[in-house]
Amino acid sequence: MLKQLAAKTWKIIPSVLRVSAIRLTQKKFTASVGAVITNERDEILLLEHILRPGSGWGMPGGFIEYDEQPEEAIKREIREETGLKLKNVEMFSLRIVERHIEFIFRARAHGKAEVKSREIISAEWFELDKIPEEMSSKQKSIIKKVLESNNQKVFK
Repeated sequence: MLKQLAAKTWKIIPSVLRVSAIRLTQKKFTASVGAVITNERDEILLLEHILRPGSGWGMPGGFIEYDEQPEEAIKREIREETGLKLKNVEMFSLRIVERHIEFIFRARAHGKAEVKSREIISAEWFELDKIPEEMSSKQKSIIKKVLESNNQKVFK
């Protein structure tokens, strides 16, 4: 119940205040990782996150810790949030949005994703055509780009 209250409260706070709250602890810039993770059935792992605006559903990921490399950060985040271990981790892209750096990976995982973090409400595998409609269009676009380029190396 506390999770749901926190999620509802965070979602109604204007985005400018959410960003300001995050920036209070990160004066210069923030850096995060995200991943398009598929399983043996080519389903995509999505997490319903308490702090994510909108529907709450999106790609798994999180902030990079001090002195942590991006690939290690995505492995840690997935392990902490779902208990899954990633295989075939590959950086897909890097983008900068204002004072934020975002590393996007693609990876494979096998097994059942379980909620292991207080930040996560639900962890589910989705077929591409069954991704929640209310999910961010930007995240849907990233997922589509990653899946379309699945056989191409973006970074060599």
